[in-house]
Amino acid sequence: MHKIDIELVEMTMDVMKYAIDRLSVTQSKIGKPQSEAKLKELVGETITDKGIGGEYAFNLWKKYLTKATVPIDHPRHLAFVPASPTRASILFDLVTSASSIHGAYWMEGAGGIFCENEAMKWIVSLTGLPEGAFGVFTSGGTAANLSAMVTAREHWRENDTFKNEKGLIITSIGAHSSIKAMAKVIDVDVLLVESEDKLHGEELQHTIDGLTKDQRKRLFSVVATGGTTNAGIIDDLEGITNICEKESLWFHVDAAYGGGALAADSVRHLFHGIEKADSITIDPHKWMFSPYDCGAVIYKNPELAKQAHAQQGSYLDIFKDEGAHGFNPTDYQIQLTRRVRGLPLWFSLATHGTDLYKKAVERGIELAQIAGKMITDSSHVELVREPSLSCVLYRRIGWKPEDYTNWTYENHRKGFALVTPTKWKIGNTFETVSRFCFINPDTTEKDIKMILDSMI
Repeated sequence: MHKIDIELVEMTMDVMKYAIDRLSVTQSKIGKPQSEAKLKELVGETITDKGIGGEYAFNLWKKYLTKATVPIDHPRHLAFVPASPTRASILFDLVTSASSIHGAYWMEGAGGIFCENEAMKWIVSLTGLPEGAFGVFTSGGTAANLSAMVTAREHWRENDTFKNEKGLIITSIGAHSSIKAMAKVIDVDVLLVESEDKLHGEELQHTIDGLTKDQRKRLFSVVATGGTTNAGIIDDLEGITNICEKESLWFHVDAAYGGGALAADSVRHLFHGIEKADSITIDPHKWMFSPYDCGAVIYKNPELAKQAHAQQGSYLDIFKDEGAHGFNPTDYQIQLTRRVRGLPLWFSLATHGTDLYKKAVERGIELAQIAGKMITDSSHVELVREPSLSCVLYRRIGWKPEDYTNWTYENHRKGFALVTPTKWKIGNTFETVSRFCFINPDTTEKDIKMILDSMI
């Protein structure tokens, strides 16, 4: 399996041709999912005692399997938080894999980690955090939030009073689902402020004042959102940080989606207060045009993260020896084994420069405003709320929840678009509505119009 022969050379050429074709295509189709039974019928048994051969397996991928996937960079993929990795970053993702770098310790991955750190310096500079702040690349926002909250909890438990306490964090119902999932992993409770809109400092203070004595003792962190996934809403970061300082609470900002907008001059002021956070999550694989999977967690005081996460073992001692002379990413987040996920971002930034990044992010914000105007000018749809960042919530007048579901499936079945419904809280009820999230600068006004027209 590990030898070099003519079959390997030929397969390498085939793979490179596929990659070149994929990178150079200007109009791709949205794949249509198939059932597992149907895919099995199409491709048969692929894992066998003797193997089916690389060429045959690769042809199955090209003919059937890739067509059952949705390209995250399709200009009419506007569901969830899509992605639009630059071609430079995709190319260097190939280089990253081919280079076989273990990115845990400087001793074995210095060159790759150096590049990651160069990219990280730029991200940290966008936040405005004080000198000494730094971060590390993770697998995504969930791992970043988890790493940050482990750090916060362990720092809280440095006080012997809280050693045996089950922690409590406060966030809003508009926070990302990973906050609740992360809390289960580290066994802390989550108190949700019943506001899907902007979380204001006054609401947070009111919630804290209403805690029982036991709850207040267990409260160690507040998680604010810098661009909610559902609607692009940025919490009152300045007001929240003031309360966290007053109440001696760890202030974490989940900006996994919205953090890319820190590069956009038009909306940077909306993040005022983020520079006082204790930790921040940003996903470069969302609005910083990096391939999956690439998240980032940033700490105001990285030493606290190192105290919480650095793993010990006799087989690891050599990596921490003074001869290692460098930054060890594994010491600042939950994973020991890690690939150098930040390398594709570094190469793309080095290739294109940060000015083009700013321009591409601004385009997503502009597309949301364009869509908002189109919806306002149309008679069959209406805005649920004003666009925020690159998210637009809107309703098809007269539709029921099943109408949105059927419409989504029909457009997907046709290979036309992937736009999915969501829910928005109005009063005490949740209404099903439709949602755009713009990341890809190649999405056009025509794309938006065609999608809206398909609702007529």
